[in-house]
Amino acid sequence: MCPLLSLIIAVILGLSVHGQTVYLAGDSTMARGGGGSAAPGTDGWGQYLGQYLTVPVVNRAIAGRSSRSYTDEGRFDALLNTVRPGDFVIIEFGHNDGMSGNVDNGRQCAFGDGYNTTATVSNSAGQSLVIHTFPYYIQNAVVAIQAKGAIPIISSQTPSNDWSNGRIVAGPRFVGYAQTAANRTGATYVDHYAYVAQAYNKLGQTATTAFYPGDHTHTSPAGANVVAQAFMRGILCGNSSLKSKANSAGQSVPNGCL
Repeated sequence: MCPLLSLIIAVILGLSVHGQTVYLAGDSTMARGGGGSAAPGTDGWGQYLGQYLTVPVVNRAIAGRSSRSYTDEGRFDALLNTVRPGDFVIIEFGHNDGMSGNVDNGRQCAFGDGYNTTATVSNSAGQSLVIHTFPYYIQNAVVAIQAKGAIPIISSQTPSNDWSNGRIVAGPRFVGYAQTAANRTGATYVDHYAYVAQAYNKLGQTATTAFYPGDHTHTSPAGANVVAQAFMRGILCGNSSLKSKANSAGQSVPNGCL
């Protein structure tokens, strides 16, 4: 039997046994409890996504993680051991992936978007480590998810509460890196940054600032719900098959396509 036919059969059988599940891989902006004790009163948008879908959502986002540390800690491997054909996996990193200075923090990625680009860094013990770029870690995860017959969705990071001239500032380089990884792998891309910025710009700076009780990164539950709605708007305006799983609330989220 040819590999493609085997994969198709596996997807059909998998769906008939367990239905579909949406898994989330990301950082504190997506995770249960948001920033945790460092940012009390916050929550991640992943906790609010399920109310807009007809399929269950399992939130595997962890505060403080980057594409690199989520990989190095074996969390993508754990996801791969769990997902089944037909499941969705939404991947969203970026807030913790930037350079950390002279001492490696275990999260930073090599600068640039080349898959084969590396950097050598030193940890607190003086040991040298080779690290890779953001697209490298994301693309490897996506390819492995696709090999399982699951459906990856690469989402750009969410905006922080940063404004210039009454508008949310332009996204950092990891927004473009996320799109690059999606283009290279054929995965669906959701410009979550842009859709959240659209919602925030419409609400205005004063109303949006109320969503950030402790810092400029972590949202209150109300803010997290706005961010979840923005992700659903990105899904509805894109080509992912996840749009067919939107319930009536999901189909009615505010704002339009970009």
